[in-house]
Amino acid sequence: MRVARSLGLAATLLIAASTAAIAQDAIPEGDWRTINRDAKATRYSPLADINRDNVAQLTQAWSYPFRSFNTAVPIVVDGTMYIPAGNRVVALDGDTGQERWVFTLPPGPPARGTSSGAAGQPRNASTRGVSYWPGDASTPPRILFMAGSSMFALDAATGQPVAGFGNNGEIDVGIAYGGTPTIAEDVAIIGAATLENQPGDPGNTRAFDVRTGRKLWEFSSVAQPGTPGNETWGNGWKGRSGTNMWAFSAPVDLEQGIVIIPLGSPAPNYWGGERPGANLFGNSLVALDYKTGEYKWHFQTVHHDIWDVDQPTAGALLEVNGRPVIASINKTSLFFVIDRETGEPHLPVEERPVPAGDVPGEYYHPTQPIPVKTPPLSRVSMTYDDIVDPEDTTPEHAAACRAMWDKAGGYLNYGIYTPFFFKAAGAPPRSTIQLPGGTGGVNWGGPAADPTTGIVYVNAQDTSLVGWVERKETTESYSFDANSSDQPYDRASVDGKGPFFSFSAPLSGQYDEQGRPQGPQAPCYKPPWGELVAVDASTGEIKWSVPLGVIDELPEGKRLVGNSGSAGPTVTAGGLVFVGATNDRRFRAFDAATGQQLWETQLAANANANPMTYRGRSGKQYVAINAGGTIITYSLSR
Repeated sequence: MRVARSLGLAATLLIAASTAAIAQDAIPEGDWRTINRDAKATRYSPLADINRDNVAQLTQAWSYPFRSFNTAVPIVVDGTMYIPAGNRVVALDGDTGQERWVFTLPPGPPARGTSSGAAGQPRNASTRGVSYWPGDASTPPRILFMAGSSMFALDAATGQPVAGFGNNGEIDVGIAYGGTPTIAEDVAIIGAATLENQPGDPGNTRAFDVRTGRKLWEFSSVAQPGTPGNETWGNGWKGRSGTNMWAFSAPVDLEQGIVIIPLGSPAPNYWGGERPGANLFGNSLVALDYKTGEYKWHFQTVHHDIWDVDQPTAGALLEVNGRPVIASINKTSLFFVIDRETGEPHLPVEERPVPAGDVPGEYYHPTQPIPVKTPPLSRVSMTYDDIVDPEDTTPEHAAACRAMWDKAGGYLNYGIYTPFFFKAAGAPPRSTIQLPGGTGGVNWGGPAADPTTGIVYVNAQDTSLVGWVERKETTESYSFDANSSDQPYDRASVDGKGPFFSFSAPLSGQYDEQGRPQGPQAPCYKPPWGELVAVDASTGEIKWSVPLGVIDELPEGKRLVGNSGSAGPTVTAGGLVFVGATNDRRFRAFDAATGQQLWETQLAANANANPMTYRGRSGKQYVAINAGGTIITYSLSR
């Protein structure tokens, strides 16, 4: 049966590939060919069978457990769904969830130091998704995916490794990457999964031939001597790590022949004294010729990042006011609209003064780019008066929040880009609160964009980070992602060493003997703490915003406070915005025009992944979400 299904699938895919009429930027309306649906990363589906009028009638159609947790978004081509599942990649019938083929990853090389003949180490596919290359008249379509430092190519119809790609369908790319290969014509582009160590591995973006696996180019994300931008580092460019595309994919402008890569912050995250300057191309959108890797333009969203703002996604490609643009939002929740022909702001951006800190030897950039038209989509400042009251949450929570404020000696905040100040050993607490915190703002879920209206939709969180910068008292790591850094300073707080503490407290107000919170926690500043936001990319105007997610443990009438994670939404021609992303085990649909919630379903686990929609071979439209490592699909009828 599985062989018969594969033969049928092969015939269908070969016909699709041989016509050459289906361009990567003009895909069939029922397909979802990248983790963001299309090359432009819009996450917009033209399907409208499910719409405002009938979405309330959605019921579960089928589900498929992965046997492992991931946050992958499936892709669908002509009714066949492809998705990673632990050490497997599977192809499913989009109407039934039945397996069409299964590929199991072979073991990798033996661990270092083991004897000859030792068993290879088990490997898993990327937890973010897979990619599709449509092939051509002589070459069948392929599924490409990452597994650590290996890229695999499988025949899309059979799941068999492609013999002509590297060594039996596998190539070693060097530095690992955890996202999905970005496909631009016959080129597969990947980022780099570097840590925050300094010195460390370079975070360069690389490209490979989809047919053979041959390396085509590599772009130096830290500007090297003799190239524009090197002067923004002092001598800090040497051996500099970070500055990597850890984003799960990048948008492609096939008409201009460019890929726009989002590059994160330089390593280490919270100390930049050895890299004085703006640090190009850190925290930047960089347009490259996707065939050659040639630099075209860049736009830097943060100068000299010492907050771990990163650039979790590049954004979505749109045409607004007669111009091709990219709408981009990062963890700061600042909404940039950039002309993708020139790299210049389409909507105005000003360089505005920001506060300076006092960490010895640190460099503080005097200004940061701030959009003029659109205010920040998340909270960026607070005072003592913004602490929750008993009426906002519970008396116990409010009291615990005020106790935390007092314990920290209060929190310094002078608005967006307030730095972490220096605390000398033995000195009283001197705490900063950073808003938004380490997860945003808008994180890896990124935006969804309706190209017919120019409206962009995001899940904007209101998180925080608290503490100070101190001289490191030990050679041991302060953070899991900076486990061998030689930096002299790092982050800490009244709660201990490390950068990940926030201004939040248990709703119960109770802690155990080790100081661990008892029961669910909530932020200590007034809600909402997460919102679904719609922004008009042609004007920068916020069209609407609504709280996203509930906290069920709060009293009745206080629960709709926003409780979202890092994932994002999807928008459809049916006038709907679908979003999981919340920490309340729910999947929702909103009216794209008004923000009114139209549908909600309870899940067995949180849906910390982006939703998608597609048409099965039966002609039926489905909506799918990955919730806790299970794909769940919904349709209007069984």
